Amino acid sequence: MYKVTIIAGARPNFMKIAPIIHAIQKAKQENFEIDYRLVHTGQHYDKNMSGSFFEQLEIPEPHVNLECSGGTQAEQTAAIMINFEKELMANPADLVLVVGDVTSTMACALVAQKLHTKVAHVEGGIRSDDWSMPEEINRLVTDSITNYFFTTSETANTTLRASGVKDDQIFFVGNTMIDTLLKQRPNFTAPKVWDELGLEKGNYIVMTLHRPANVDEESQLKDMIDEIIENTQDLPLIFPVHPRTAKILERLNISHSRLHTVEPLSYLEFNYLVEKAKAVITDSGGITEEASIMRVPCLTLRDNTERPETITLGTNELVGTNPKNLKPYLDTLFAGNWKKGNDIPLWDGKTAARIVENLKINISE
Repeated sequence: MYKVTIIAGARPNFMKIAPIIHAIQKAKQENFEIDYRLVHTGQHYDKNMSGSFFEQLEIPEPHVNLECSGGTQAEQTAAIMINFEKELMANPADLVLVVGDVTSTMACALVAQKLHTKVAHVEGGIRSDDWSMPEEINRLVTDSITNYFFTTSETANTTLRASGVKDDQIFFVGNTMIDTLLKQRPNFTAPKVWDELGLEKGNYIVMTLHRPANVDEESQLKDMIDEIIENTQDLPLIFPVHPRTAKILERLNISHSRLHTVEPLSYLEFNYLVEKAKAVITDSGGITEEASIMRVPCLTLRDNTERPETITLGTNELVGTNPKNLKPYLDTLFAGNWKKGNDIPLWDGKTAARIVENLKINISE
């Protein structure tokens, strides 16, 4: 029996591992001797991650929650390593599969290698080249000690080869986040705000801001929101905000009749809004992927991206963090001249099946 321990530390990780679990379950039914153990490190506490969250994704709740939330970067890394070491020693695996670029990804890869357990990294090889982002450090460290890389793009493959990774370690499979998006698209659900504001398809904009570069500098946040309000004509702006950002907005006394702040939404509710929006203004990498697949214009308020295919092939544009950059992009949007986007290779809903096929043919033997 080939045993895989799957690591998830934050809500987006579960979107990425859900299709892998489905593919493992299908392979088991087809007599591939494989089993998995799902470990939630508890890195991010999220009140929306109740039993219904796992039901929506059609996956069982994690076998264990290591409950390593809070603390500084170092404290959290240490807590995850200590707790995961005990977990892996008690439940040995042939492979530890990590996803994305959160602290849990790096910490569990380190523990696995020190216990002589091979590591596979889903989304290996993506880079922003911005070392001020904790995620970039997590990617670099994880990829330096990974045995097998499941990649989302040829750009990632090229990056890995340039760092000395051999071709037989790289498996270009696509994007599991898109597997979940395409599977769940028929289940998208209108949030309360849809009816409360009488929203209409193509007649509002969704905003998300969470990166420290945008929300921690209070004058920067105020200038950015002022610029968005000034250049979005008369459209409602729907802004799901985390409590931390909400406090900053309150302190800055930022309010406008078109700016509607709402509590964080579930995956199905949020993507319902994105799919029907005129555009999304965000600083999240994952949202740029989803918006591109749904052909929704996306303006990214960052100076770099680890997902260049969303720009070269998708509907995303890198606006930057200077608020004054926004106007020409919004002018293009309202003139009806935004790019339409193209298909992105292997972002087709079949990535997880390719991952498990590689486990079967190339890795487990």
